[in-house]
Amino acid sequence: MGYERVDLVVDRLQLLRSYGYGLCMGTADALPGVSGGTVALLLGFYGQLLAAITALTPRRAATVLSGYQPDRREEAREALLEMDLQFLLPLGVGMVTAVVLIAGVVSSLAESNPYPMFGFFAGLIAASAIALGKSLEFATWRHVAVAAVGGGLALLVAADIVSLPGSGPAVIFVAGAIAISAMILPGISGALILILFGQYVYLSDQLSAFVSALGGLPTGGEVAALVDPGTTVVVFVTGGFVGLFTIARVVRAAMARQRELTLIFLVSLIAGSTPAPLHNISEHTARATVWTTDTAAITAGWMLLGALALFALEYLVGGFDPE
Repeated sequence: MGYERVDLVVDRLQLLRSYGYGLCMGTADALPGVSGGTVALLLGFYGQLLAAITALTPRRAATVLSGYQPDRREEAREALLEMDLQFLLPLGVGMVTAVVLIAGVVSSLAESNPYPMFGFFAGLIAASAIALGKSLEFATWRHVAVAAVGGGLALLVAADIVSLPGSGPAVIFVAGAIAISAMILPGISGALILILFGQYVYLSDQLSAFVSALGGLPTGGEVAALVDPGTTVVVFVTGGFVGLFTIARVVRAAMARQRELTLIFLVSLIAGSTPAPLHNISEHTARATVWTTDTAAITAGWMLLGALALFALEYLVGGFDPE
């Protein structure tokens, strides 16, 4: 009896620890320039995370679902253990908790204080590119060419020279697929991808509206208020699941075969994305003239603060390794 209680306490502590990991990882991924994958590395569960995600395959899922058949229960049990759901589920709940909380803050600050918020984000992104780029070498023309493609592509999108088609379901689906792939890569933030796609604030607003409408149901809220934001959330999450089974695996394969070139491309993508948050300022300010001496100074100050915050984090953890 005593051993059973000890095992129960240990299991609950492991669930709580995984939930705490999810809170940390979700907080990091909800901020551009900070990577949930880096947090996983720092806290020592990156290997377990990759193994669990890699184990999430349609075949194993089908095996688990076939467990209702008596002759396949043992096989289903083994597949369930291989998928490590006792780790992934509380981790995912923790990530969702953090993302929901930060989405509410982002939605509020985007309207009330766009210059400080987007300036801070730009500083985080620029500093993360510097921190990650220090370990890379540009020894050949291929390295330079890949860096130019990655940085140039991000700059074109960030400067709105290459426009993405609004916030339709297709864009949200693709953004979800790519963002979820970025979340599991050290050094690349899922929020950065959403900013580059121009979906970061919009999705934060939609998530906050969905949670607010859901919370209002017990007090007489209307179900109709859930439909629009709920549809957006479902499309994004669906894209994320598809990304886990497709894009994330492609990126990991590229890292395995051409690690150096892949990292150069990813870090260059980060560097070229630095102006992306600043472009969002014009969409969230009521000023007739967006940039004045005062607003530029405020934005620059918060950019510096964001950069210093990331460099301080790098110093505390002993450096960021994109591997």
